Amino acid sequence: MYFRIIHDETSGEMSYLLADADAREAVLVDPRGRDLPLLQSLLAERDLRLRWVLRTHQHDALLPQELALLARLGATIRQGQDALGVQTIGQGDLLAFGNEVVTVLATPGHTEACRSFAWRDRVFCGGLLDVDTCPHQPYPVAPEAQWDSVRQRVFTLADETLLFVGHTRHAQAVTTVLQQRRWNPFFAGLSRDEFLTRAATLRHATQPPVQAHAIH
Repeated sequence: MYFRIIHDETSGEMSYLLADADAREAVLVDPRGRDLPLLQSLLAERDLRLRWVLRTHQHDALLPQELALLARLGATIRQGQDALGVQTIGQGDLLAFGNEVVTVLATPGHTEACRSFAWRDRVFCGGLLDVDTCPHQPYPVAPEAQWDSVRQRVFTLADETLLFVGHTRHAQAVTTVLQQRRWNPFFAGLSRDEFLTRAATLRHATQPPVQAHAIH
């Protein structure tokens, strides 16, 4: 097995390269188009064939060239949201690369069609746990769904499961389910209603103020 973390220290965004070193097949989780030369170099360095590009979430309306750039990697793009040139995935789907398998978890909340990816003892969960750290959208689109995704899909996993986030501006890159259950500032120690109130405050704080029309 080969595992590589790719971290942008400026934005806090995280990408991950997983590979079956024997079969020389790989998966990229949340790669960014601007990192295309780096990603291609990492694959070539170990003579890896890219099997899947997996996206926990996307903000392609803000980054209109992103899908076209990722397509240059030459692998099938899989994500929760339907779009031209991608294949959608849902809860329980299995994605093989070499002798390894990634299991898809439907974890909506940060966006309506967020997905997380379970591989061995770790889960890649994008913007699910660090609610306010995404540089493109620092609030949940569907907070009710996000609460359910965390409490029902993630917090029910084994204590020692490793959780890898999509952004690290205010958080560790990797934690465990046990740590998140005990200390996550949004999901530990808060009621559902308290979480929804905080999520609404975040969204309101990032929305432009409504301009009043002048009366002539």
